[in-house]
This record gives sequence, C-alpha cells and structure tokens, in this order.
Amino acid sequence: MQILIYSYNYHPEPIGIAPLMTELAEGLVKRGHQVRVVTAMPNYPERRIYEEYQGKWYLTEERHGVTLERCSVWIRPQPSLVDRLLLDGTFVLNSFPLAAKGGRPDVILATVPPLPVCLPATALAWMRRTPVVLNIQDIQHEAAFHVGLLKNKALYRTFEILERFACRQAQKISVIADGFTENLLNKGVPAEKIVMIPNWVNVDFIRPMPKETNPFRVTHQLTGKFVVLYSGNIALTQDLPTVIKAAAKLGHIPEIAFVIVGEEKALDRVAEYCQMYGADNVKLLPFQPREKLPEMLAAADVGLVVQKENVIAFNMPSKIPLLLASGCAIVASVPATGTAAKAVSNSGGGVVVHPENPDALAAEIEHLYHHPEKTAALAAKGRQYAIENYAFEQALNSYESLFASLCRASG
Repeated sequence: MQILIYSYNYHPEPIGIAPLMTELAEGLVKRGHQVRVVTAMPNYPERRIYEEYQGKWYLTEERHGVTLERCSVWIRPQPSLVDRLLLDGTFVLNSFPLAAKGGRPDVILATVPPLPVCLPATALAWMRRTPVVLNIQDIQHEAAFHVGLLKNKALYRTFEILERFACRQAQKISVIADGFTENLLNKGVPAEKIVMIPNWVNVDFIRPMPKETNPFRVTHQLTGKFVVLYSGNIALTQDLPTVIKAAAKLGHIPEIAFVIVGEEKALDRVAEYCQMYGADNVKLLPFQPREKLPEMLAAADVGLVVQKENVIAFNMPSKIPLLLASGCAIVASVPATGTAAKAVSNSGGGVVVHPENPDALAAEIEHLYHHPEKTAALAAKGRQYAIENYAFEQALNSYESLFASLCRASG
C-alpha cells in the first residue's frame, strides 16, 4: 500500500505523538509498504524549531525508508491562544501543498491533535478519492474547556463543528482507549466507524533493568534510593503541587527520592513549589534524550501518573504503557472513574489513589517503600500486561489490517 501519514509531530521530537508515528511509519515500511509523512519542522517540547531546521520553509528528508516532507509553522515558546491558533493555521496552510504534490495514496492517516489537520486531509481525500482514517489521540478543545483553560464559547463551538466535520468525513476513526469510544458514541458517531487500537510501547526498547547498575541512578546519585519518578508534561491538568506536598511529607525517610523530569521552563515553577513546601528530597531534571529513556524509566521503583479531579474522563496519559513496560509499579493519583484509573487497575501493575490528595499519595508511596515484595509484584504484573496488550506488533497488525480493508473497499 501507499500510505500517507498526516501528523504534526514526528522524529526527532522525543516524546508524545512523535515517537508513536515514527515507529508506525517505519514499521509499515519494514512490511513492504510505501509511507510518506507530512509533518512540521520539529519543535516539541521546547516549542522552538530545532536549530538545524531553522530558516527553512519546506524540507524533504528520507529516514529509514520513510519519506518526510516538512513545513514551517508559527511557533512561540510561551504561546498565547492566538499563537496556538496561528500554529494550527500555518500547519494547515503550509502542509497542504506538500500533501497534494505527491501521487495518490491508497489511504490517509490523519492524527489529531491538532484538530484542524482534518481540513487538508479531507481536501486531499476529495481530490484523490482516498479513504481517511482519523486517529484521535486527544480531544483538546473539550478537555481544555472542561478544566477552564478554554473559556471562549464561540471558539469552543467552532471546534465542535470542526470535530463533527472530521468524524463525518473520515471512513474510520481509530481511538486509543474505551473512554474515547464512549465519548464519540454519545456525540452520534456510528459504532461501526470506530476502531480501538491502543497506543503501543516497544517492549524490547522499554524494559526492566537491574537497579544497582542502572546508569541513570549512578549519574544522578540515586544508587540505593527508593526512586519515585514523574516524567512528562507539567501543566495545570497534571497537578504537580500534590506531588511536591507528598514529597515533603516523606522527607523524614531519606531513602525515598523523588525525581521530576520535564520541560526546563516548567521546572522553574516546580522548583518554587519545592521551596514553598520544603521538599528538599526532589531532584529536577530536564527531558532526557530518547536513547536514555529506557534506563530513566527502569531506574524508578514507582512511576507517578497524576491528574486533577476535574480532568475529563477520556484522558489517557501516554506514559502508562511506558511505565508498565519498564517494570516499575505505578501510583496513579487520578479520578477513579476516568480512563487512566481503569487502565492502571486493569493492568494489575499499579494502585489508584484519590486525586489532589497529598496525604493519600504519600501514604501509598510509603506503603510500597515498606513492602518491597508488593512493589515487585506490581512491577512484574505491569510488565506482563504491557507485553500482552501494548506490544507494537499488535498495534501494527491492527493498523495494517485496517488500512488494507479500506483499500479493498475503495477498490
């Protein structure tokens, strides 16, 4: 098949959607398919176009058999609402000539967010008479409105209209968790249009490692410590103050060390929290290179997933499969009825505590510290669950089968 992937994020961006789309594209190439990716100049998570890509309007690259066609976008390190709209708008406008100049693909995979990507993908589908698979990783406008980050009702309604258009025009919609399926069904999307394909993890790349000789532990003076790790976005929905307060409550146990890994600018805010609450047992580190990711995750005894109580139910943190595969126990401070809580509970690899409750979070971490056999059991169950449910080959099989069925249906 000739497959076009329309994804704002791609390699060399180290986290989020980029590694997933990179692995999917390269996996499809290894199975003999021709894959072309239309994407932006890399800029995440720094929100600044990487130095080697600056000053370029368009750029074509070849990487591991995948043709990459990149376009420039409007990007600002601390984006306002207008900046975010300009980002989406420039990607829509600048990417379409790249997508249209190629031959007819057999199928188009359009990854959301950003939601406006449905416009050029649908226009190309009309031009080339090609089926579209809408891959929904997040419904950002709904999640942002739910927690009060998006307050402009007119803009919210505009995104609602755009979402209905995207779902109506796509031949299939792939979602990453059951919560998304329920959300779309409630909006009137036909059940036969929705396919659930969980995000995956390369279980050969992300894997358990011996704690004593782990390079990440050695480098950061964590040898002999009970390491509690949070790695990922640091924003309003992630509730890092609860983590810092819990760390302060455990300061009397010197063997417990908290490690928070995130964007450097966001870490400045976390440092203020640490000073405010007297949490001097917290180590703050910037995002690590992707090649260091396995040893960083495997260095943890406990991996944290934290959300505020008002986070929308379908939110599914991409870190959950990674933590499970790395062989560390998960403590999830998340709403009990949400998708994240269900994913952790179903895996058997972690425990769920009430969100925004530092006492509950600290108590569970201390319990696991004093009961290493339980921590090890959770880690082993989580690793096995990741192998059985999040292995890349399973997801690759599902996408390949989905694309093939659409190709047959379209002739």
